[in-house]
Amino acid sequence: MEQHTGRTAAVYAISVAAELVGTGQQNLRLYERRGLLEPGRTVGGTRRYSEQDLETLRRISALLQDGLNLAGIHVVLELEAANRGLQKQLAAARAQRH
Repeated sequence: MEQHTGRTAAVYAISVAAELVGTGQQNLRLYERRGLLEPGRTVGGTRRYSEQDLETLRRISALLQDGLNLAGIHVVLELEAANRGLQKQLAAARAQRH
């Protein structure tokens, strides 16, 4: 099992994660099935959520409130991830120039 630290450490059980973001456990399972997030798993297969997962869940909730459906949210999350990657590449390229 891969070890993570900080924001990516999978420490919250599904019941705690659902309570922290104000949604139901079934919603978290649905979001996973739809590919919106991938929580960590214990050796026994129990879902564990990280701080980063909780941020994603809060983003999903905000987009749902804005009227997007899950397919639209999937596209938004992918585009936001691609944008973060491009920003990192740009920052690295700028750092190499100086």
